[in-house]
Amino acid sequence: MTTTESIRHIAVVGAGYMGGGIAQICAAHGYRVSIADVDAASASAARDRLHAEALEFESKDLLPQGSAAAIQANLGAAESMESAVSEADFVIEAVPEIPAVKLDVLRRISGANETAVIGTNTSAISITSLAEGVTNPERFLGVHFMNPVPFIPCVEIIPHETTRPELVALSRDLIRAVGKHPSTVSDSPGFVANRLQYALYKEAARMLEENVATALEIDAIVSNSFGFRLSLFGPFAIADMAGLDVYKDTFRTLENAYGERFATPEVLTQSVAEGNLGIKSGRGILDLDSTAQEDLVAYRNTAYVQLERMRARLGESPALRRSVTAASGRS
Repeated sequence: MTTTESIRHIAVVGAGYMGGGIAQICAAHGYRVSIADVDAASASAARDRLHAEALEFESKDLLPQGSAAAIQANLGAAESMESAVSEADFVIEAVPEIPAVKLDVLRRISGANETAVIGTNTSAISITSLAEGVTNPERFLGVHFMNPVPFIPCVEIIPHETTRPELVALSRDLIRAVGKHPSTVSDSPGFVANRLQYALYKEAARMLEENVATALEIDAIVSNSFGFRLSLFGPFAIADMAGLDVYKDTFRTLENAYGERFATPEVLTQSVAEGNLGIKSGRGILDLDSTAQEDLVAYRNTAYVQLERMRARLGESPALRRSVTAASGRS
């Protein structure tokens, strides 16, 4: 099994918010999908909800035209977890983020089908630890979708030590086939997305506790500064454009104020020592194309302007607008 042509039937075990979204996008892209949950009634109710939701999404232009019909035709409910996976080529487990629950479900579904590729949708749990519940664990890996699944592009692919390498390639191809962007990462707690996301949350919470700013102001600063940039570029590209020597000098100030948690990263110190300062030197942490610096800056500037125009068209979330109004009334 090395190409997505060998995948015709996908089983999604766990028909809640995450599993339901996974099932929808797979069905919308032409795969036969069986969903399963704690019992047949729960799976049937989830199927009906997902069909109705797809019609709503399409009516609001959130899904391409024809998606709802494809989901209606391809997405069905199974009587049990075992029946859902029995003829599946690829299984995605998406039950709650509780190791004991996941291990129990993985034992059941891997025992019911000993040949299908099995992916676990987990936000942070070690794939190696979950592999202990899988019959033939060399066919097992992590496939971490992001919430809300129909609309967020990233999926982390996380093999463990004995995952067959060809299944990583197969999984990446499948993720592309359902319209998402796969990234392969190591089996490290939190992987990449949540390790970064929770590090940001921890520092934001610390600033709130220290009365540096209100929660609303912290959110506004993030969404209008580096969060704005992060919608288009990752942290290394942003730093390379700013200048790694600038970053190194700023780290020195932060380390003096806050200690070890803001110590200058060794990879940054080494890059600056080697004269690799980012786009101004033609190389940074990323291997930049020194002949395309003007193109990168022009793209960045255009992208930022277009992003701000899009945000202006959308306006602020009504819920957040109410929060801002309430906060202003208290000040």
